[in-house]
Amino acid sequence: MPAESQLAGELLRHHEAKRDRQQEVRMRRKEAHPFQVRSEFLPPVEEFQYPGPLSLREVEIYRRIFAAAIIQTLLRLLWIRELREKDPENQILDPSFLCREAGLSLREGEELGHQGEDQASLSNGRLPLRRSWDVPPGGGPGPWRDCVSLLDGGPFCDHRNLGKNGVSTSSVLLDRCPPPRPPGPPSPPLPKDKLNPPTPSIYLENKRDAFFPPLHQFCTSPANPVTVIRGLAGALKLDLGLFSTKTLVEANPEHLVEVRTQLAQPTDENWDPSGTRKLWRCESSRSHTTILKYAQYQASSFQESLKEENEKKKEVEAESGSSDSGVRRRKGPFKHIKFGTNIDLSDEKKWKQQLQELTKLPAFARVVSAGNLLSHVGHTILGMNTVQLYMKVPGSRTPGHQENNNFCSVNINIGPGDCEWFAVPEAYWGVINHFCEKNNINFLMGSWWPDLEDLYRSNIPVYRFIQRPGDLVWLNTGTVHWVQAVGWCNNIAWNVGPLTAHQYRLAVERYEWNKLQSIKSIVPMVHLSWNMARNIKVSDHRLFEMIKYCLLRTLKQVQSQREMLLAAGKEPLWHGRTQNEPAHYCSVCEVEVFDLLFVTSESNSRKSYVVHCQDCARRASADLQNFVVLEQYRMEDLMQVYDQFTLVGALPSS
Repeated sequence: MPAESQLAGELLRHHEAKRDRQQEVRMRRKEAHPFQVRSEFLPPVEEFQYPGPLSLREVEIYRRIFAAAIIQTLLRLLWIRELREKDPENQILDPSFLCREAGLSLREGEELGHQGEDQASLSNGRLPLRRSWDVPPGGGPGPWRDCVSLLDGGPFCDHRNLGKNGVSTSSVLLDRCPPPRPPGPPSPPLPKDKLNPPTPSIYLENKRDAFFPPLHQFCTSPANPVTVIRGLAGALKLDLGLFSTKTLVEANPEHLVEVRTQLAQPTDENWDPSGTRKLWRCESSRSHTTILKYAQYQASSFQESLKEENEKKKEVEAESGSSDSGVRRRKGPFKHIKFGTNIDLSDEKKWKQQLQELTKLPAFARVVSAGNLLSHVGHTILGMNTVQLYMKVPGSRTPGHQENNNFCSVNINIGPGDCEWFAVPEAYWGVINHFCEKNNINFLMGSWWPDLEDLYRSNIPVYRFIQRPGDLVWLNTGTVHWVQAVGWCNNIAWNVGPLTAHQYRLAVERYEWNKLQSIKSIVPMVHLSWNMARNIKVSDHRLFEMIKYCLLRTLKQVQSQREMLLAAGKEPLWHGRTQNEPAHYCSVCEVEVFDLLFVTSESNSRKSYVVHCQDCARRASADLQNFVVLEQYRMEDLMQVYDQFTLVGALPSS
């Protein structure tokens, strides 16, 4: 009995010490993840290790303690099941969370995602390898799949505490994210009186207001899909005249302008050419002209409108007096108009004055700034990290779309006329995608103008507002929008990538969705992620974990490719990168190609470098006999970037 009581005392002291440690861990987790506070209400489940050979009495003591632990585990599972039934969409209750809440733990070397193998490799400073035949779900068929999904598990599924080397101890290849797909409608549906929400608007009186930090926080908050900053030009004393048609003609009259020929229609409707049927499809034809010629058209259009103003007033009065409550009919075909779009202002020599004027903007809205992800791409992406100009007459339409890779957008109305905007929160893009499919239109590449009645019937909220001269419209991450000019005006626009986890996650999700749709991602997210790791100090643990996970995935992919090539007797040739060299895409399937470029022998000899991904190269030549593999980064350099990218302490708020 003394031996038994001594053993029981030792076990009790051991359990108390371990409970104290677990309590300390819970408190840290609670500070980092307040939404997991419910786990505090569960008693701890202890793990036991036999100290050595046991007597029968000692075995009996352990048996009783294990029985109590099993009961605790069952109670936890019942509690979790109850939560599941109450909230089946609860994002916290992922498989790893269930393991933790049930008191279970994955040990080194267990089969789930080879997590033990990966973490052991990381702690030893070696790069963990995935076997060539171990392809993740959604990554594509066969061992040679090149474009491995960045969403395959890890922090893009949920957010966990960080482990060694900056990577979550339970994220790497443990949980599997399904391939991205359009989301269903948010639940519960909004009541009808909430479908025309007021547009968040900020009125600026002076320069100090424009640089007030909460303005940046307000604009980038996911709660605000769109924000109108009124009076920005006046507050900052921006010279909008630099972007007027007159100044543009004087500066560069022969500059190229893309023209879209469209039908002038009411802002909230889209009709077929005969005016008898409402459509989602928005038709236009494409051509090109110069700034001078479009300026002449813009002026002549204004003169014609003055002559026709009285006639149009009479037509409007006649239409408003009609009692037709059915489908509205037009008396004749719509007038054709021309919209000058996508005018490139990236040349710093041609447009020096104009670009210099935009540096007066607050940092979060500038074309170039340290906190703008697109400033770290390392090369020009026209219209995204450069300025584009739009020259409009009444009725000029920018059809419905989301910005490339779900980045934010800045748009300033130069005037003198107004523009009318329509915007829908990012959460509803899946429903609008369904409408596009229903109308035989490609959501990403097609031209469409939503029917507001369809949106309201589906409980989709629509922000609708007027942008006046000098107003800046901030479109938040992923916001669906479409715009029509009410008067004669010019607009300037560009994209911005706030340094937030929300922006990065949605950009990567669209990057993967584009792969599934066989559409090129304008923003090379893998290339950008590596540049971010080189250039940026990240204090947000969620953003840090996502970037770190992306680096790990691409490192494993590159090393796996390299080893397979060496095993096949194909040694990569050193090629390196030049300054400001763009990211590379496969010339066949247009996926991003990172580090190892598969180029045809002929193009390599001509130095034209027609790049292929590994998949497309092997389809063309199974043994790669007709290809040369060029290496752009040393593996040691990539591993150094990976190791040196660490989470920094939170920066003091300015």
